[in-house]
Amino acid sequence: MPLADEAVRAVAGPGGRHVALIEDAFKVLVETPGGGVSLNGEADARRGAKRAIESLAGRVAGHLEITPSDVRLAIDEARVGSGGAPHHVSRRGAVAAKTASQARYLEALADHDLVFGLGPAGTGKTFLAVAHGAGLLRSGAVERLVVTRPAVEAGERLGFLPGDLTEKVDPYMAPVWEALTTILGADALRRRRERAEIEVAPIAFMRGRTLSHAFIIVDEAQNTSRLQMKMVLTRIGDGSRMVVTGDPSQVDLLNAADSGLAHAVGLLTGVEGVAVTHFTAADVVRHPLVGRIVKAYDADAARRAP
Repeated sequence: MPLADEAVRAVAGPGGRHVALIEDAFKVLVETPGGGVSLNGEADARRGAKRAIESLAGRVAGHLEITPSDVRLAIDEARVGSGGAPHHVSRRGAVAAKTASQARYLEALADHDLVFGLGPAGTGKTFLAVAHGAGLLRSGAVERLVVTRPAVEAGERLGFLPGDLTEKVDPYMAPVWEALTTILGADALRRRRERAEIEVAPIAFMRGRTLSHAFIIVDEAQNTSRLQMKMVLTRIGDGSRMVVTGDPSQVDLLNAADSGLAHAVGLLTGVEGVAVTHFTAADVVRHPLVGRIVKAYDADAARRAP
């Protein structure tokens, strides 16, 4: 398999660790002689390993780094025959899709005014939405990035907590601040926050507002009530777009049937300007054990379902 020297080095990985993962997964021998990669093993195994390597080489061609997590994803995709697809290395700002579902999600964010991203933890729903919004903010396509989520842990009653609004809210918004820091850097985030270009607040603080020329992210939306969901969806003003993310299987409300996320998706699927992307355990991009944990819980839920 001919590959450029840069691609060969990236696919091999530091100390050959990436190659070792591929060899172990497909039971093949991977060698990197001058000018390419050679595979030795059974035919089906060689084909699977080749798909994984081509997928990784595509990331190199897209000027993207390769991590062990990327190698594991390429292996998983190659096993089901989906490795190496060009959209796996499509870019939106500073990030790239690592799975086919993530690629569809990024395309939906680019092409629709309202996008729902549904699926388990670790699939990149929030991170990719924050990255897309940060890219729009940097390019001047929007004037503000607004991120909101229900503070269910505090019962939406933050007044009893010590400190000003920022000090009350920040503990519940930590995952969002972490994503913004990773994408923008701490200094740029601080400057944009001081200029009110970035706002992170509980859903309770969205009532009565119209958010114009903004990119709005509604995170952990499975914990909104139906009334809250309707309220926040109707905050969209001129020149704004919104993405709603959540895991319908992880509702923390006292009555799970009150969740506004599944209700909104049922009402709005097929409406012009609205897109829905579903993620599964196969899209988990955290530690590989997370995907196996999600699958185990999904299987248990399926067994318990009437």
